[in-house]
Amino acid sequence: MVRLPAQRIDAIDTLRGIVMALMLVDHVREFFYLHRQVGDPMDLTSVDPALFFTRLASHWCAPIFVFLTGVGAWCYGQKFADPRPATSRYLLKRGLFLVVLELTVINFAWTFAFPPKMIYLQVIWAIGLSMLALAALLWLPRSGQFLVGIAIVAGHHLLDAIHVAPGETGQLLWAILHDRAPIDFFGVPARTSYPVLPWFGVILLGYAAGPLYARTAAPAWRARWLLATGGGALLLFLLLRWLDVYGDHPRQAGAGLLGQAMSWLNLTKYPPSLLFVLLTVGCGLLLLAALERWPRSRFWSDLGRVPMFFYVVHLYLLHAVYLFCRHLFGAGEGGRYAFDQVASIWLMAALVLLAVYLPCRSFAAYKRRHPGGWRSYF
Repeated sequence: MVRLPAQRIDAIDTLRGIVMALMLVDHVREFFYLHRQVGDPMDLTSVDPALFFTRLASHWCAPIFVFLTGVGAWCYGQKFADPRPATSRYLLKRGLFLVVLELTVINFAWTFAFPPKMIYLQVIWAIGLSMLALAALLWLPRSGQFLVGIAIVAGHHLLDAIHVAPGETGQLLWAILHDRAPIDFFGVPARTSYPVLPWFGVILLGYAAGPLYARTAAPAWRARWLLATGGGALLLFLLLRWLDVYGDHPRQAGAGLLGQAMSWLNLTKYPPSLLFVLLTVGCGLLLLAALERWPRSRFWSDLGRVPMFFYVVHLYLLHAVYLFCRHLFGAGEGGRYAFDQVASIWLMAALVLLAVYLPCRSFAAYKRRHPGGWRSYF
């Protein structure tokens, strides 16, 4: 098998690092602010604006990360003279690895319980299954990749009325694909927090966009394409949200300019709606275009080079910090320690981010010196 020199794209690593930091903010909320839990979409009659926008900040992480995973899969294949077989094999191995990681290391990081009382099938599970799906879908011609990806992202709402009750034939499969629900996962209670069907479309669109980052692609041409596509996605979001007839739940009435803005941005993540994907991926494409010109920070690119390492380390550290705070300050209502102010979420996120940066930087340097092998999975 002919293998060409590998390349890394700083703009992709930088954007990945930024959205992972936003994910960290939401995970702090999950540990330290669960007494003020929010739904999906959020209830604008009860959520205060500070908590609304804190939760909203994390919405950009999963869709941009999954889209960039598709782009990265295409770039991975360019190391080989025959890209598709090599990429498909890599995605199969990587996808299975992520599924197993979610069921074991990641679930334990959230619960610190063994055996678990409940398995939560969350974002790493969704990315793993999306990689498995992409391993098959990448054999489509590029035009077919775009068409199938758009059909899944835009058309899955036509399936919203389909529900399969527990115990009925196909309930396990349908809950995994589209209908967020508790399931019996081979004898263990589980919950499909991230229905995966729309994510198949997002990762496929990312893979189809991969040739933008071909070695021969001119940066100016790539930036124009990213600006046009990202801007078009946001214009389509505004049109569909204004019409309010398809692509997400209807807008809630909001008081004043702030309330109206919240009603427009209050979108469905589980599973990701068409409007959710248009807004988040559209903004991601614009940021990628901007990063073609802006000076890039090593801080963000170091984090983006080691996404799975960051994910595992920050969860275990965050859970340990939470338990320490509960031991030191005591538990409140429901047996949990909780912050009083939303601002404390952001402060804790900044402290944890700084704490995990040096390990991530060291591991990123280690990966540069020793590329390939098991290190590529982290």
